[in-house]
Amino acid sequence: MANDQLSRFLGGSPAMVLVRLVVLSVIVGVIMAALGIDPRNIFESLKGLVLGLYQLGFGAIESVWGYFLLGAVIVIPLWLILRLSSGLRR
Repeated sequence: MANDQLSRFLGGSPAMVLVRLVVLSVIVGVIMAALGIDPRNIFESLKGLVLGLYQLGFGAIESVWGYFLLGAVIVIPLWLILRLSSGLRR
């Protein structure tokens, strides 16, 4: 019963919603980077982690992680606002 309420709130199964949010965050991050919008300074504390991964030879992870964070700054709050506002209407 609690899982049904969670699925209804999220708009689908939690795993699929997570996958959709990750993919959408990467896409929005790529678009924002192409437009020169760079709110990554919000995540300055994560910069050390990304640099550490890069130094280990994971440059691709840094790129995807950066795009994910960049897009997530927009996608996650908008998604949460939309979910909360649709829940208030019911």
